[in-house]
Amino acid sequence: MKEEIYDLLLDVSTDEYMIEEMVVGLTWTFCKTESVGLAMSPVSWNDPSSRTLEWSGKLRGRRTSDLVSWIRDWSPYKASVGMAVINSLLNHSSDLINNAQILRPRGPANLAVFEHFRDQLHGKRVVVIGRYPGLDQCLAGIDYKVLERQPGQGDLPDTAAEYVIREADWVFLTSTSITNKTFTRLSELSQDANLVLMGPTTPWIGELAEFGVDYLAGVCVTNTDAVKTTISEGGGTRIFDTGVQYRVADLGAREMGWIETAISDTVVLREQIKSEMDSWYATHKRGYFPRKTELLTLDTELSKLDCQFKRLWDARH
Repeated sequence: MKEEIYDLLLDVSTDEYMIEEMVVGLTWTFCKTESVGLAMSPVSWNDPSSRTLEWSGKLRGRRTSDLVSWIRDWSPYKASVGMAVINSLLNHSSDLINNAQILRPRGPANLAVFEHFRDQLHGKRVVVIGRYPGLDQCLAGIDYKVLERQPGQGDLPDTAAEYVIREADWVFLTSTSITNKTFTRLSELSQDANLVLMGPTTPWIGELAEFGVDYLAGVCVTNTDAVKTTISEGGGTRIFDTGVQYRVADLGAREMGWIETAISDTVVLREQIKSEMDSWYATHKRGYFPRKTELLTLDTELSKLDCQFKRLWDARH
C-alpha cells in the first residue's frame, strides 16, 4: 500500500527551525524559516468564521515542529499554514528544487507550466484541475477540460473528476489538492495519464512519484522581500512577476534512472548466483542448489522492473 501523502510530508519535514515570519494573504500563505515556503490560502473570505483566526499573532517565534502537523487538519487555514511551513523546510533541504529545469516563458509567467508542456499536448485529452487566468489563450487549439469547485463559464464541476480524468492523457493537478484533502483520489484517477503536480504549493519531494506524479512544477522564491510584500498586499498571480519562478522536475526520468540502476544491480547478482549454480552442478553434487529459490526470486524482480521501465518509457515516447 502506498504511504499516505501526509505521512510522507511529515516524514521529510523533521528539521527544527523557528518561524521567523508568517503571512496569511488573500491568495497565498507565506512562511519564512531558514528558507521561504508558500501555500495557497483558502478561498473562503466570505465566510464570517474566517475573519478572525484564533491563533493570529501567535505563530511567529514558534518551532516548525509545532506547526507541520497542521497539514492534516480539516481547517483549511491550518492546513495552508502547515503546508507553507513544510515547503519552507523542503525548499531549504531538497536538491530537487536546485536541479529542476528553470522555465523562462514568453507569455504570462503564471502560465509558464502550460507553455512548457504545450507542444506535447496536441492531439491529447487534457484535464486541468483548477481555473488559471489566461488559460484559454495559452491552450488555444488544445482539447482540454477545466474542473473547478466553483465552476465558471466553460468549466466542469469538480464532481466530474470521476468521469473525465480516467479518459485523460495529461492531467495538471493543482497542489492545493494536498491541503484540501482531494489529492489522494485525484492522483488515483490519474494513474493512466501523465500527471503534473503544479503551483506554488507544490512540495519538492521525489517520492511523489510513488503516487503516480510524473512531473513536479513548483516554484523557487527569488526575491523574498518583494514576494512577501506582494502577498501581504493581497497579490495573486502578481507573485510570478515580483520574485517567484516556476521550475519543472521530471520524476519519471528520475525513476527510470533508479530502475535502470536496479536492473543492472539485479542482473549482476543474478549472474553471480547462476555462476555458483553452474559450478555446483559441474562438480556432480546431488540435491537442490541452495540458492535456487533466490535465483527464481531475482528473475521475478527483473520481470517487474522491466515492466516498470517499459511503462515509463512508453509514457514519454
